[in-house]
Amino acid sequence: MPFVAINPATGERIAEYDAHRPAQVDARLSTAATSFRHWRAVPVAERAVLMTRAAELIEGEIPVIAELMTSEMGKTFASAKGEAAKCAMTMRYFAEHTERFLAPETIATSGRRSGVRFDPVGPILAIMPWNFPLWQIVRFGVPTIMAGNVVLLKHAPNVPGSALYVEDLFRRAGFPDGVMTNLFVEVDAIEGIISDPRVAGVTLTGSERAGRSVAALAGAHLKKCVLELGGSDAFVVGTHADIALTVPMAVTARVQNNGQACIASKRFVVVRERADEFIAEFSAAMAAVPVGDPMDPETVLGPIVSRAQIDQLAHQVSSSVAAGAAVRAGGAPLDRSGFFYPATVLVDVPGDSPAGREELFGPVAVVHVAEDLADAIDYANATPWGLGGSIWSSDDHEIEAAIAGLDTGLVFANAIVSSMPELPFGGTKNSGFGRELAAYGVREFTNVKSFFVA
Repeated sequence: MPFVAINPATGERIAEYDAHRPAQVDARLSTAATSFRHWRAVPVAERAVLMTRAAELIEGEIPVIAELMTSEMGKTFASAKGEAAKCAMTMRYFAEHTERFLAPETIATSGRRSGVRFDPVGPILAIMPWNFPLWQIVRFGVPTIMAGNVVLLKHAPNVPGSALYVEDLFRRAGFPDGVMTNLFVEVDAIEGIISDPRVAGVTLTGSERAGRSVAALAGAHLKKCVLELGGSDAFVVGTHADIALTVPMAVTARVQNNGQACIASKRFVVVRERADEFIAEFSAAMAAVPVGDPMDPETVLGPIVSRAQIDQLAHQVSSSVAAGAAVRAGGAPLDRSGFFYPATVLVDVPGDSPAGREELFGPVAVVHVAEDLADAIDYANATPWGLGGSIWSSDDHEIEAAIAGLDTGLVFANAIVSSMPELPFGGTKNSGFGRELAAYGVREFTNVKSFFVA
């Protein structure tokens, strides 16, 4: 079965690639395993030189890779250029800091010398999603490769050009063959790859259902597993929020990446005394979001990634409205070519409706009115997910209460939740486990090896 890229702004097929045959997959696994044995012995400083070169290549090709991402999954060209620049910045960050992150730790014991070192473990299978075609790979892959491992990339089938670009990028930067290996394989091939003794671990960014399946396979074969799954992040508006400043950030938090991000704010929880003001201004601002050609610099909201995705979103919204939710902005797909859905605001959403209990992967905001901050935090936590959350307030007591009270892997105050190389990234509950980025991400796929010299 071929891997096909379809432009979601037009619905047109733009590229097609054949899946790798079993013999090709086996050869690529062998190359990765051989490469690991050599790569693990390369000094971190030498790895850093190659990673810096990769960053330089991206920086010189930002418009090219940005246009590729826009054509394959529909993110705005401006957003795609920002994604590429962030990838280069992250490569430079880990090139600079990984040697320190991997430095052995000395621990005082009865011995003459003792401590802990962090050794790479081998080829890691990375099952990546389509919504950030370059960043998802960099977020996991760069710290993992800098730690001395190698990556087997099974990217989403609708972004094949992005997968090939990354594989070629590492080759052109001078990395040995097998350090970054693309696999065009179907889902039914994943079990065989995870079970292969040449594969040391697996990471997945995707749906909760996919996470459960991969975790079960990894557990059955005693392989380390990291999961970054869905989210229904709460955007908590406190009593002391500046509504004029908060509303534009709320719009960006919901429509970023065309609303298709795990860490996009999806539930907007506002204390009652600020609710009328926030809902009125937020709804008006969402209704005014420009929708259109993602290559147009005036466009803020591009298309949904596919026909199946927009149909699912439309069904979730219409079912929620039928159950009693009220539409304050948007609410139905646009009648035009491509897969376009407007920025939408729902209020009075029943808890048992799709919008009340499911993740909405598109530019649809659910607004909930809470009695006070404590009630807002309780509502924010009343979800099976725990990826990120934010608090909007000028009061330090409200900020600290939210940071301590939100049951999530990330909490941002007066800023949109985002991933950055300096901070570990990951969630709790059904949002998965394990961490990417920062020192934690570098060490995630290492053997934490204790040593003792008598």
